[in-house]
Amino acid sequence: MSHSVYVTSIIPEPGIQIVKDFCPDAEVYSEDQIHPRDLLLEKIKGRDGVLTLLTDAVDKEFMDTVGPQLKVISNYAVGYNNIDVEEATRRKIVVGNTPGVLTDATSDMAWALLFSTARRCAESDKFTRAGKFHGWRPTLFLGGDITGRTLGIIGAGRIGASMAMKSVGFRMKVLYFDLNENKEMEETLGAKKVDLDTLLKESDFVSVHTILDDTTRHLIGKRELGMMKKSAYIVNTSRGPVIDEAALVEALKNKTIAGAGLDVYEDEPELKPGLIECENAVLTPHIASATIWTRGRMAEMAANNLVAGLKGERPPNLVNPEALD
Repeated sequence: MSHSVYVTSIIPEPGIQIVKDFCPDAEVYSEDQIHPRDLLLEKIKGRDGVLTLLTDAVDKEFMDTVGPQLKVISNYAVGYNNIDVEEATRRKIVVGNTPGVLTDATSDMAWALLFSTARRCAESDKFTRAGKFHGWRPTLFLGGDITGRTLGIIGAGRIGASMAMKSVGFRMKVLYFDLNENKEMEETLGAKKVDLDTLLKESDFVSVHTILDDTTRHLIGKRELGMMKKSAYIVNTSRGPVIDEAALVEALKNKTIAGAGLDVYEDEPELKPGLIECENAVLTPHIASATIWTRGRMAEMAANNLVAGLKGERPPNLVNPEALD
């Protein structure tokens, strides 16, 4: 039986090969840009399976447009806040994602942002390239110390825990805020579970790793930023809307906090007015999982989820098992 499949973006070759081996006529959007919504809705009509990105809004309109024959939506991401999972489940459409594989790459990126922000790497690189470096000076680009300081982890799941575990070489005190206890962090690092206010007040570095839902949207706003030390830094590699970006811009401009490292943004790819001008922020274009190995494995996982769903089998990484009931 042949299946009609649409892949909403070019993904690494291992994933494309898996899809094409099962469905040679699968169509892949080949433009190197976010898929335009109107074209996306045209292309998905009549498909049995769609492989999506987190930039694709998979809502009721999307599912209505595809049609009742849609069997599987495979998201090329660990997060799936772009998908109306409840609606998909109601329609018996299975949804897959790519968890676990990007844990180290993302936590590594959080560390890269932490170091780059604290040690003012982006600022000093720009300064040097502009020919402004005329010799060593005692007060040139003074930044924040990292070793021996306090690291606060918001969201102690896979990625947050990985970030925390990598702090051991820097002899950091670790605090974490999460609904659940993380015994491994506590036993290995002596990490302490605290409430959010305590974490913000006591941490020198705050790293955000929570999911995005109604309870975490703008979890960090003006009030929370105001609780942080003036010498503290915040890093976000989770989802942009967890931080009130306008409030963050204000905090950075007013030096309420020392700096921020961001890989995600509230209204991607748009940035809130004023953020670009904040020299005490390091801004990267959502590349936390962008290593050759990680993105390749994500492609394979997404493709395998898609193929399994088309076969009527349980996808290896299933978000909504209720859809199979």
